[in-house]
Amino acid sequence: MSWAVGFDTHWNRWVGYGVPAWCDHPGCYEEIDRGLANVCCGEQMYGGEDGCDLYFCEKHHGWEDGKCDRCRKDLPPFKPSLDTDEWIEHMMTDPSWAEWRADHGIHG
Repeated sequence: MSWAVGFDTHWNRWVGYGVPAWCDHPGCYEEIDRGLANVCCGEQMYGGEDGCDLYFCEKHHGWEDGKCDRCRKDLPPFKPSLDTDEWIEHMMTDPSWAEWRADHGIHG
């Protein structure tokens, strides 16, 4: 099974190491991917039981416990970042997404 691209129904967005993204820390636009290496609480699907299921750059995810600032303080999660233009364009134009576009009534 590949973790390159999947869909997270909790945050209603695409995840996986094949999904280019920005860090979910407010105001940080560090380019990362939404792979397990960058998820809060580190390498656990959906952040495990203690994580918020958001994705962070090394600066905002570099602690031993792998928790973000909010989870370390038992606060509600940050608002997730939007998809990058790169990812949206890929989904809307790449031939590998043609079936998905057709299934969702997206014509380009």
